[in-house]
Amino acid sequence: MTNQPAKTNWKYLEPSPNSWRKQLYLKGTRIKASVIYSDMIVNEMSEADALYNWDFPLEAIHEIIEYCQTHQELLQSEALEERRRLEAKGVIIS
Repeated sequence: MTNQPAKTNWKYLEPSPNSWRKQLYLKGTRIKASVIYSDMIVNEMSEADALYNWDFPLEAIHEIIEYCQTHQELLQSEALEERRRLEAKGVIIS
């Protein structure tokens, strides 16, 4: 299997200029791609379920899945950073 360069042009995803996060958000929303992806995993949603639940185009759902699957390290590091920030504010996470 060959290593392919990471995709950088996304039709439905964009960075948030007002966030410390580097992960991408669904264009025109404040919804992180990882929120939609994790919702699909946790709730065992098919693509059809996600379409119904989130009301986004199928192409957007495909793009979210591709992005999250190819950026796991970034998503995990940001989840850890978010936890650290919350704990620093005294929020107890179990």
